[in-house]
Amino acid sequence: MILQALKAYYDRKAADPDSGIAPLGWERKEIPYLFVLDRAGNLVNIEDTQEIVGKKPRAKTFLVPQAVKRTVGIEPYFLWDNVEYVTGILCKETGKPERVAQQHAAFLERLHPYRDLPPVHAVLTFLSAPNLAETLDRFPAWQKAKEGCAFMAFRFVDASGLIFEEDCIRTVVNQMASASATPTIIDLVTGEREALAKLHPAIKGIVGANTTGANIVTFNLPAFSSFGKEQGANAPVSVTSAFAYTTALNTLLGKDSRQKLVIGDATTVFWSEQSDALEDTLLTWLDDPPKDNPDALVESVRTLLTSPQTGVGAFSEDTTRFYVLGLAPNAARIAIRFWQIGTVAEIAGRFREYFTDLQICHGPKEKEHLPLKWLLVSTAAQGKFDNITPNLAGDVMRSILSGLPFPKTLLNALLQRIKADHAISYPRAKLLKGFLNRQWRFANPNHERNITVSLDPENTAIGYRLGRLFAVLERIQESASPGLNATIKDKFYAAASATPVTVFGNLIRLAQHHLAKLRKEKPGLGVVLEKTMQEILTDVQDFPAHLSLEHQGLFALGYYHQRQDFFTKKNAE
Repeated sequence: MILQALKAYYDRKAADPDSGIAPLGWERKEIPYLFVLDRAGNLVNIEDTQEIVGKKPRAKTFLVPQAVKRTVGIEPYFLWDNVEYVTGILCKETGKPERVAQQHAAFLERLHPYRDLPPVHAVLTFLSAPNLAETLDRFPAWQKAKEGCAFMAFRFVDASGLIFEEDCIRTVVNQMASASATPTIIDLVTGEREALAKLHPAIKGIVGANTTGANIVTFNLPAFSSFGKEQGANAPVSVTSAFAYTTALNTLLGKDSRQKLVIGDATTVFWSEQSDALEDTLLTWLDDPPKDNPDALVESVRTLLTSPQTGVGAFSEDTTRFYVLGLAPNAARIAIRFWQIGTVAEIAGRFREYFTDLQICHGPKEKEHLPLKWLLVSTAAQGKFDNITPNLAGDVMRSILSGLPFPKTLLNALLQRIKADHAISYPRAKLLKGFLNRQWRFANPNHERNITVSLDPENTAIGYRLGRLFAVLERIQESASPGLNATIKDKFYAAASATPVTVFGNLIRLAQHHLAKLRKEKPGLGVVLEKTMQEILTDVQDFPAHLSLEHQGLFALGYYHQRQDFFTKKNAE
């Protein structure tokens, strides 16, 4: 089903002349440098196509013949390749001259059958010129190309495009794509009899996978084969279908793709059966907003949440099928982390539920909604994306798309970071609220209880009550002794949230001394804080020896809610 959906996406894009997706036998590739020749094969210039995008140089993308799959063998590309293949000149002193010579000879051999075509003849004339290395050294761009062993192609000085735009070259490339010496099979994707793809094109753009590309379908060891079949014959897919699904996936994984999200070790791509607004909107809900519109996420989510009442931006009646594919690196293979199919209305409804679950009170400088990647990085040590727990991003995304509870690993990661950092930040509070609400809703569909957006005085859960109590005790200490370098949160939070009985008795006795001081210096504040503490303790019969992980989460939320309430302006009523 995954390959069929990807092929259908390719067919949809291929039918659109403005999509820019590569046709059969071609691919879009960044080519940093071009040999600019005249029609006689004389070198006119070496052109650098790179431009500064952000802070890094970015090469221009061209349509070139599809690259063959290279491992340890020597396999040249047609009329483009890296410096060593094209020129036979060693890029690094530590390289092997004999191998470079073999690579260049293979490059020339591939061009030899087409030597009578004027463009190919011009290229062969240029490459066979005496003292080629000295000629190349005259051009400043050559040293940069050589240092990086960059990809290079050819362009004629009187043409704006590459050599592949010559009619005779385009015809040759198309003939190469349609010619096949492999046997015909019944294609598992289309059901049609077509030529077998023994090897599928590489898929690139998966963070953590091989830089040369990886595969979803591959058989490279006898243990993976059956009935004496080799390579792609074990799962027969045609050349056409293999090209279509890999090109579609590589397009979705492209650098400029707006249908891709990378968090931790999980790469997620999404697309619809037909052109749909959700394709452009989904990334807005998950990733950083654009720099020129920092409120794009908040505005888009607000429209989503109010759409059932306003009808503006609603997806509720859209029955277009929508696909979400989660991928993870696995050496030379790509692991399928999750595969979700639903209508646009169903997917939008799941995200509406997700954003509602995470809504919680916050300070005036905090944004109402945060990208998923910044929520998850709050669970990582040192706030680094590389330290996000393996599999966590993929599991959370799958939970959102399927409407299921968040994984238990999310709660564990949150509690560990809170105890280590002594901080219940806004992103962590959002995730904790979402975790508990989704867990309770799944276990109790009647919605008998849930975590509220702000302070809930009626919540009698022991973890929530003790979290509130801890916040009040800390506030009493801060008010009595302003300017403290460390409060009870820095010293006793971990023990108070896990083993309350060991610390709360001493903390309450300590609070009495602080209250006595407040009654003299700030009598009004002292009375308010003492009454709040008494109100909380009304429903606390005793302090438990241990709190479960769920109640430790409630403890953190109770603390967060109570702290936010202290700094929230109250109505005059």
